[in-house]
Order: sequence, then structure tokens, then C-alpha cells
Amino acid sequence: MEPTKVQSDGGLNVTLTIRLLMHGKEVGSIIGKKGETVKKMREESGARINISEGNCPERIVTITGPTDTIFKAFAMIAYKFEEDIINSMSNSPATSKPPVTLRLVVPASQCGSLIGKGGSKIKEMRESTGAQVQVAGDMLPNSTERAVTISGTPEAIIQCVKQICVVMLESPPKGATIPYRPKPASTPVIFSGGQAYTIQGQYAIPHPDQLTKLHQLAMQQTPFTPLGQTTPAFPGLDTSPPASTHEITIPNDLIGCIIGRQGTKINEIRQMSGAQIKIANAMEGSSERQITITGSPANISLAQYLINARFRDVAAMWNDPSSMTTS
Repeated sequence: MEPTKVQSDGGLNVTLTIRLLMHGKEVGSIIGKKGETVKKMREESGARINISEGNCPERIVTITGPTDTIFKAFAMIAYKFEEDIINSMSNSPATSKPPVTLRLVVPASQCGSLIGKGGSKIKEMRESTGAQVQVAGDMLPNSTERAVTISGTPEAIIQCVKQICVVMLESPPKGATIPYRPKPASTPVIFSGGQAYTIQGQYAIPHPDQLTKLHQLAMQQTPFTPLGQTTPAFPGLDTSPPASTHEITIPNDLIGCIIGRQGTKINEIRQMSGAQIKIANAMEGSSERQITITGSPANISLAQYLINARFRDVAAMWNDPSSMTTS
């Protein structure tokens, strides 16, 4: 019998799934002519490499397998991207070679561990690997995942991915993860009666969206109000009045993380939950703001879950999990 090999990555050899977000051009490079490049990557790394379907500007590339096969697949992708950069530079006057950049998609509940207390973990990763690592402040649309961007030489990227894998294995995701799925186009989606609709002209067209399943679960098949009462009546939509109201109190200095840049986060929570969410103006002398959630009990509970998930991410980053009260 052969002696057990001790791996350079500290003996880690469990099966793991890493998701990458790529632009169409990058995906084309990974697939290669007639799929030859991705076939070679699969065979040589031993990892499963799947590419999301769809005519989207962005695609998800999923790499699954024991950690050593994942590292091999990442190495092949990083070197392929470097080759693309070198080829593109042969036609350009640029003299300095830009770094290779990969974007990982990571459940938001694990991002606090990647950042570490006061940013200590991410700083350590940058210093020990030479790669640049950045965790996006906002979640990707309609998901509970964030983009983690790694850039540098292929060697630095591989070392950095190894460290990220260790953190992800030591700190598994908490709660349910709503995976990010790139959209073909930015048509607005509204929900009614457990079904998603896209607005085309004056009509609401049923839209087979992955969120529909989430809503059917959350709503337990009960109808609910799409995006609050202000939504105009479209044919076939249930616009019955909201059933109840719930209030949450949030400290002033944390309200920004719930609202997001130009209201993106709060609008996302409204869309995903189907609840009306109103944030009261700051009261003079008060350190807190009132959030009023209106809708069916299921709408309200989903909105609360999404607000809490957002709050937990920020609390994990700031290492201050204690300053939210619900009434």
C-alpha cells in the first residue's frame, strides 16, 4: 500500500463547489472551439466544470470536485486568461501587462469570515499571496450572494483561491442561500399569486423565474400584493389590499446598509418579498428609524428575513451583531 500523501494545502481534500461570474467573452475563451478547451480542462483537472445556459451578458461557471481538482481547474482558467491578455496586447501599444481577474460568487453569510475581524483576514490574504482581493459591499441582484474579485498573476490567484477555499470550508454558509442567476435583460419582474410576471407593454406576461419557486414556498400558495399598493393594475394580477403591518426599529447609522446605493437594496427586498416597505424620516433627537412592512404574513416574514440577512452581513463585517430590535 502507498503511504497517504500529505497535501500542500494542509490535507484538505473534501468536495467543494466554487462559482465564478464571467462575461460572455471570457466564457467563450474557456469553452474554446467546439468545446475543446473546457473538455481539456475537465479531463486534466478532474473537476466538474459547468457553464450556465442562457443568452446573458454574464454567465455562471461552476467548478465542483475535491479541492485539489478545483485548484488545477482554477490554474488552467487563470493561465488561459493570461494567454488571452498577452494575445490582446500583441495588437496594442500598451507596455504594462494588466493582471488576470476572476470574480467568485460567494454566499453573503460567508463574506464576514473572508473579510475577518476589522478586515484582518482579507489583509492577510493580500499580503501572503500578492493578489488583490475585494468583497463587494452589495449583494448581487435577487440573491444572497456577493462578488469576490481576485486579481493578480495566475500564481497569486491560485494561492488566493486556496486560502478562500479553506475559509469557506471552515465557515459554511448560514441559512438559505438564494443563488445569483444572471438575467438576459433588465425587464422588471413583479409577483402575484406565487407566479412571476414581466411587464411587456401594457400586459403582464407569466415569467418562469427561479424566484417563483422561492415565492411559492414563502407564500405557501397564497396570493399576495405585488410590490405594494402603488403597482398599477395589470390584467391577471391580484391587487387585493395588504393584510397586516409590522414595524422594525433600526439604528440610524445602519439604515444605509438596508437602503443600499440609491435605494437598490431596499427595492430588491421589496421586489423579492412582495411587501410594501416604508422607512420613516429621521426624528430629531432620536438615534433610531422606524421601518413599516405591510403585506400578507408571508410577505412580512420574507421581508424581515431579507432585512435580517442584510443586517447580519454588515454585523459580521463590523463584528457588532447586537444593535437591532424588532417590535
